[in-house]
Amino acid sequence: MAITFSGRKLWRIPQRGMIKGVCAGLACYLNVPVKLVRLIVVLSLIFGLFFFTIAAYIILTFALDPMPDDVSEDAPSTPNLLDDVTLELAQSERRLRAMERYVTSDAFTLRSRFRQL
Repeated sequence: MAITFSGRKLWRIPQRGMIKGVCAGLACYLNVPVKLVRLIVVLSLIFGLFFFTIAAYIILTFALDPMPDDVSEDAPSTPNLLDDVTLELAQSERRLRAMERYVTSDAFTLRSRFRQL
């Protein structure tokens, strides 16, 4: 079974997986790093969702087809979400630093005093 959503298909990727390739398939489908998906799975195992996580993993192992060799893992048309978020946060930080630099400068104080007159 290959689940499609916005033109992508959800596969298991046993070549990149540690056990059955479910986490690697989810990471490829969601366009996030495999380590992030594995970390979420391990944290869900530790923090009380042990049986649900194991059941979901076993169900997905049998429900998902393995990725064929002729299908490309990379989706060049979809940008990486984490890269976009990182870029946006970096731009926001630059703007915030520029505002902070202006507010703490002498020019801001001088203009503020002239406005009060």
